[in-house]
Amino acid sequence: MPAYVSADPYATSHFSNHELLLDFNACVTRDCKSFAVLLTRIAEIDERRLYLPEGYSCMKDFLVGRMRLTEDAAFKRLTAARLARQYIGILVALSDGRLTLRAVLMLGRHLHPSNADQLVRAALDKTRFELEVLLAERFPRPDLPERLEAVPPPTPLTAWSAPGLARPLAPERVEATIPDWLSHDEGTPTPPLAPERVESIPRQRIAPLSPQRFGFQFTGDQETRELYEQFRALMSHEIPSGEMALVFKRALEIAVAERAKRKFAATDHPGHSRGSSNPRYIPTAVRRAVCERDQERCAFVSESGKRCDERRFLEYDHIEPVARGGKSTVVNVRLLCRAHNQHAAERTFGTEFMDQKRREVRDLTLERAAARGEPDGA
Repeated sequence: MPAYVSADPYATSHFSNHELLLDFNACVTRDCKSFAVLLTRIAEIDERRLYLPEGYSCMKDFLVGRMRLTEDAAFKRLTAARLARQYIGILVALSDGRLTLRAVLMLGRHLHPSNADQLVRAALDKTRFELEVLLAERFPRPDLPERLEAVPPPTPLTAWSAPGLARPLAPERVEATIPDWLSHDEGTPTPPLAPERVESIPRQRIAPLSPQRFGFQFTGDQETRELYEQFRALMSHEIPSGEMALVFKRALEIAVAERAKRKFAATDHPGHSRGSSNPRYIPTAVRRAVCERDQERCAFVSESGKRCDERRFLEYDHIEPVARGGKSTVVNVRLLCRAHNQHAAERTFGTEFMDQKRREVRDLTLERAAARGEPDGA
């Protein structure tokens, strides 16, 4: 327990780092239990139809009025409350923090008294994507039809203000593969968004359909379309059918191999490193070995044993810094994501020192950009 408890429940500055994390965990636990209890109240009020004497025609309107929720949020909580009332395992998992509201809604249409307990257990502690894969394995959907079509040109906002209409994208934008009806609820169209929200939602998605089968959706510009057609033509001897999925997969294989060679020195025929007088230089053999050992993933591990899952923005890091005599050996080099690389540097050299270094780099970048006549370092 914290050595000192503030009278102000919103105050946080009195916590040590360790105490703050402990208090955070306690808050999360209380929040999960409170939410589960709230759902039982919603379900009971719904069952007794107490919204009627309170002046509401349905439970959803009651939640909107009493809890100040949006209609979407009210619908989700009511749906979860009804499911939790029917399948008690949901309530227990929500209370323990091992199941989220989104997970409950994703499971909802698949739950049946014969499979509820087993399905809820299988969904515990799953991320959204992991749960999508689980549902695709147990309730497979057919492959998507191949599709590549031009998106209509933009229309003024006023023309798309009618309910059920979504604003098209900009000129020279091309939409590929999975149709808009693809959602967690198979066969149920995704509700249209308000016109002002359409452009803020990224039109990209990877959705599991069945075991080892995924649907892809994204929007590209005219140049993307031309590159795709050019690559498909170049691969016509290897992929005579021109099937979109095969062309896309082959393009990724070539791109991954090329990028892995540049970033991690990946090769089937390693040669001898030319070496360098720069103490920060990492030989290609070391880069390959470190990449294989760390499995192209951030190697940072917390004191509790949690390893970072990040695979993007990876950088080679010297455990014993070069400035302190560290060598570029397999033992002394690791892969870290950019955030944990900065974190490690701050722990070694101090936050103020690293902030100063970052300012120096930023100023130097701006000076070089200004010398090239580029505004604001663009």
